[in-house]
This record gives sequence, C-alpha cells and structure tokens, in this order.
Amino acid sequence: MKTRVLSVTSAMALAAGAATAGGLDRSGTPIDVIFEKGNYAELSFGYAEPDATGVDALGNPISNVANNFTLVGASLKLQFSDKFSMGIIFDQPYSADIAYGGNRLTTMLGGTLAEAESEAITILFKYNLDERISIYGGPRLVEANGDITLSGLAYGPLNGNRYQFSSDRALGYVAGAAYEIPEIAFRASLTYHSAVKLDLPTSITPFGAGAAIPVGTTRSKLPETLKLAVQSGIAKDTLAFGSVRWANWSEFKLDPNGATPNLAELDDSIIYEIGVGRRFTEKFSASISYAYDDSDGNDLVSPLGPRHGEQSVTLSGKYQINDMVNVSGGIKYIWLGDARPETGTPDTARATFNNNTALAAGIKLGISF
Repeated sequence: MKTRVLSVTSAMALAAGAATAGGLDRSGTPIDVIFEKGNYAELSFGYAEPDATGVDALGNPISNVANNFTLVGASLKLQFSDKFSMGIIFDQPYSADIAYGGNRLTTMLGGTLAEAESEAITILFKYNLDERISIYGGPRLVEANGDITLSGLAYGPLNGNRYQFSSDRALGYVAGAAYEIPEIAFRASLTYHSAVKLDLPTSITPFGAGAAIPVGTTRSKLPETLKLAVQSGIAKDTLAFGSVRWANWSEFKLDPNGATPNLAELDDSIIYEIGVGRRFTEKFSASISYAYDDSDGNDLVSPLGPRHGEQSVTLSGKYQINDMVNVSGGIKYIWLGDARPETGTPDTARATFNNNTALAAGIKLGISF
C-alpha cells in the first residue's frame, strides 16, 4: 500500500480553518506537524465568512452579527535523529468578532460588541520508543486580549458599558502519545492541552463617561482539551480518518471586579469528525470529512456567541509539486446550531438565531528540506 501522500491526507482539512468550532476555538490547536517525515515547514492562511442573523425578544430583526475573519499559522519540524524530533507551532487558537446593530434604547442587544484575539507558540519534543510507539510534549505560550461592550435593554443598568481587557500571556503545556503501523498508514494519537490561566489588566468605561476606570485584573482560564485522532489505510491509496476533541469551555470566565457578572458563559464542546481521503495520482490526493460539534447544555447561550453547536462538511485537496514542495487547500461549509442569546439571573432569552451558516476556506504550503 502506498502511503507517502495518504499519511497526511487527514491533516489537509486544517487548511480550511476551524471557522467557528467549540466556544471561541478557531485553529483547533493543531499538532500534526510533529508526524511529518524528516525536516519540514509549513505556512497556512484561512478565511471565514459567518452569517448569523436573528430576531430579538421585542421582534426587532438582527442583521448579521458575525464579522469575517482570517487565520494564519506556521509550523516547523526538525528531525534530529531516528528517535528524536522537535516541532514549533504558531497559531491563533481563540478569537471572537461580534457586533450587534440597532439602538441600545429600543432593542434588546443593539450595540453589543465583542472582540478577542490570541496567539500561541507551542514547542513539542517527540521521542520514538520503538518503530510504533512515540511520546511527545512541551510548553505552550498563549497571549490574549479582548474588548466587550454590553449594550441594549437586555443589560439593564449595564447598558452601554465597555470592558477592555489588555494583553497577558501565560504558559501551559501539551502532552501526548501515538501508536503507528506505517505499512498501512495507521496512526492513533491522544493529545492533551492543559488549561492556561491569564490575568488580564481590566478597565471599565460606563456609558457616557469620558475615561476608562481601571479595576485591577480579571482572571481568565482558557480551556483544557483532549483529542483522540485515528487514521488508517483501508484500501490501496485510500485512507479513513476520524477524531474526537473535548474542550472544557464551561470553566472559561471573564468576571471583572465589582458588580459586573461573568461576561462569557460558554458550554463544553465535543467535536466528532470522520472522513476519507484518496490519492488519485502520484501528485494529487483529496479528502472529504464531516464534523459535528455536540455542545453541552441547552440552547440558551451568551450573546457574544449566538450559536449552539454546529455541523460541517470539508472538501480538501493536496498537490505534490515536487519531492520537496506541496500545496493543499480546502473549503468548509458550516451549519450553525440554533440558539437563544440570554442575559440575567435566572437566564432569560433575549433573541433567537435560527438557520445560520458559515463558509471557510484556506490554503497551506508545505516544504520538506
């Protein structure tokens, strides 16, 4: 069975980006570069166009609140010996870009905004215990910041308040193990990303105030994740692959000092993916995959993330330009789960979002050296 191209088919879908999967997840915290052969480097670029519209509890229509966004990534893998290698991964793992239109005095959520950005660098060391079993792990540095405005009748006395979270960075770690049978392109890997705790310098600008008021730092805990990924050749030039990824988003909080409640209540996410890839020629292979995000809880969600789970289909292709250079690309269509943004205690639905979708695409350049 020929496996040279098929062994990376399951990773090609990453070129399309995670788009909107699971909480604030964007990149899916990839580690696949550590399994490339020899010395290897790659660059990737992704673009997504979400469309999230709805209607608020007063009957006001809500135009698209989800802005388009881009993702960039880069990875380098160095093979030091038959048993020992290292990978360096840059990604933008988490983000948000939400903006509600409408008047804050006549609509439930008009003027509500949320922007969040993050960058991460992961260093992985991989050691092959024998021809089939390997272990890997290393540190992960994450930096993040955010800017949130609560606006609309749903927020009562907080209507119009702006919360600015300046950048902070902190260390986490990654640990994993893999079992491989190269003759049939089989690999099963289990990867754990630890939680990362940030202390974000915070200021609040009440509506109409001329200056921001510092309120100390806000503790935010980015989620731990666990992913099981499996791939195997099932026929000549044909590969099946699948994965299950759990992200502990229920522990994520943005709770500034003072009377402000937690600004981001999110549900845990379990994402299932299954797909098949095939090599059609010596240079070209392609894959198709289906993913389902099974978010916990009911359809009452934060206004800053107006969806409850999702489903998606991804089509990908990879072309081996020569022995050293390959290019891959993908396109992903996403069905966003219906949701009801809520505020208050007890939770009270303030809007309804139904039948929304997103489209994502990306490209990746890989170089062996």
